[in-house]
Amino acid sequence: MITPILLAGGSGTRLWPLSRRSYPKQFTPMIGEETLFQASARRLSGAGFADPVILTNAEFRFIVTEQLSAIGQEPGAVLLEPAGRNTAPAILAAALWLAQDDPDALMLVSPSDHVIPDAEAFHKAVASGVPAARNGKLVTFGVTPDRPETGYGYLELVEDARAQGGPIPLRRFVEKPDAVSAQRMCESGRHLWNAGIFLFSAKAIVAAFEQFAPQLLAPVTDAVARARADLGFLRLDPTAWAEAEEISIDYAVMEKSPDLVVVPFAGGWSDLGDWEAVRRSLPGGREGVALSGAATAIDCRDSLLRSEDSGLEIVGIGLEGIIAIAMPDAVLVADRSRSQDVKQAVSALKARNAGQATTFPRDHRPWGWFESLVTGDRFQVKRIVVNPGAALSLQSHHHRAEHWIVVQGTAKVTVDDHVNLVTENESIYIPLGAVHRMENPGKVPLTLIEVQTGIYLGEDDIIRYEDVYARA
Repeated sequence: MITPILLAGGSGTRLWPLSRRSYPKQFTPMIGEETLFQASARRLSGAGFADPVILTNAEFRFIVTEQLSAIGQEPGAVLLEPAGRNTAPAILAAALWLAQDDPDALMLVSPSDHVIPDAEAFHKAVASGVPAARNGKLVTFGVTPDRPETGYGYLELVEDARAQGGPIPLRRFVEKPDAVSAQRMCESGRHLWNAGIFLFSAKAIVAAFEQFAPQLLAPVTDAVARARADLGFLRLDPTAWAEAEEISIDYAVMEKSPDLVVVPFAGGWSDLGDWEAVRRSLPGGREGVALSGAATAIDCRDSLLRSEDSGLEIVGIGLEGIIAIAMPDAVLVADRSRSQDVKQAVSALKARNAGQATTFPRDHRPWGWFESLVTGDRFQVKRIVVNPGAALSLQSHHHRAEHWIVVQGTAKVTVDDHVNLVTENESIYIPLGAVHRMENPGKVPLTLIEVQTGIYLGEDDIIRYEDVYARA
């Protein structure tokens, strides 16, 4: 049995404005109907796989369980990182957690934001690496390159990968190359893209940390030992975790270990590291123009047009080599050769405190989500969606009153000592200072329009009295 370890705590900026710190790309349907996280979890499931162990941060904990539930899966555990420390501490924490019950447990470590179209071929590659992993080797997976890519790191093997079907010893890691070197490596047969996916036993990777990164053992071990259970999640101890070095698994262990072997994989892979990678992965992208959402292209070439708002049509005319992404609150237009530079836009927006730099227009909460529709002087209009069986906290506000209009489903509303059922086309008023709660007792999502009025409308104007999600 193999335990998938899904790393789901990242917040990449190269896919802005769709991927933001408050709601990063792994939880978004970048390719197809499912999110990247859901597709990764589904790919690492079935015969021979245990329930996945998820590494993420507290902000995403309910998103993780909700998205797994939507595809009929349950996590084996969800470990919450108090802060991002890169991949090495996260992987070590998962290994130590697994080793408590079974030191020989096999771990398949994978980012949750990659695309691997051929799951069956990937399963075969994993199976070919199992004997080596059971024998104490650290196994990684190298992707056969189909182009001279300068945006990926490479794995140089000791022999030609094209004549092999099993693990091959690694000669060295190669940093992102220039175009000439990438072309040469692409043709060599001994160089594969570094996919950042690993297979090993819990005790083998712990032993590797003991040898090559001993400075991580004490803080991560303490963080796991002092972890606190919270509503089905496991919160790693923040004090101990803060002492862990921020470092990748490659730098901490893999580049130093003589026990690393590589399984070649030719079934297709992308880390979706920028919008150009997304363009190539979408239908029509390899032929030239990729469209997503409400998008129309007229006489365009080698471009991506994507709209994330069904009411906002994006139209390109005579474009060549352009990336255009339309969101309700931000639009990106860039030369596709500059896809790797999108993070500069995020930095520029952060420098002037623009909310679009980090905050997604739809705010996801444990009970559902909301989005602001209109904001003006002393008023705000929101759309709120509450999942079946979910409930907002019992709360009050110092500075605003609220008017709720139900447009779908039924709301159970508490206002001070009164409880009311409010159905479609009905409304209820929440006076300033009233202690109130909204619940969805039904079987379908509850949708309502909230009109706020008052001198201050910030989300921090909330006093919580009770909360089923244990929020402060």
